[in-house]
Amino acid sequence: MHRRRLLQGAAVTATAALVPASVRSVAAPDAVADYPTALWAPAHTANYTVPAQPSERRADRVVIHVAQQLFTPTIGIFRDPAKRVSAHYVVRSGDGHVAQCVRERDIAWHAGNWDVNTRSIGIEHEGWVDRPEYFTDAMYRRSALLTADICARHGIPRDRAHIIGHHEVPGSDHTDPGDLWDWERYLRLVGLP
Repeated sequence: MHRRRLLQGAAVTATAALVPASVRSVAAPDAVADYPTALWAPAHTANYTVPAQPSERRADRVVIHVAQQLFTPTIGIFRDPAKRVSAHYVVRSGDGHVAQCVRERDIAWHAGNWDVNTRSIGIEHEGWVDRPEYFTDAMYRRSALLTADICARHGIPRDRAHIIGHHEVPGSDHTDPGDLWDWERYLRLVGLP
């Protein structure tokens, strides 16, 4: 366990240079992301909820988003206390790099539906729903690895009923991840061992 934490810390340190200083963590140096290769880039505490009983929080789905924005500005939005929005993770288009903005034990404000927020993990993806050039192979692969890892750790089935788009959240007026998101490919990648 100690070795794993050291390796996680090294991975976070090594990837820190990939995100501009303006959005890097100001958290304690021992902060470690839940996903081992993710850069810890915390959202502002005004943009998510810490549950009274974090150990009782049970995620039963993953919600897939497309940010309608670039990677770094998305992280910046989550760090702005006036925005009142966050997601657990952001995935960069070009290389699939993952940043974690909210701990999985906490409730990110990503779905626009409190019930879904309280029982889901939200993953934002850099890009726009109508610009398929942002849906790169690297992004699909790294995001699918992240989703598979989340599903394994939380006991979430790796199927379309439990891995949903933001547009499928009850009451949502969003269209992401959009018609150009390749669900068949994504779920195939999530299901790989």
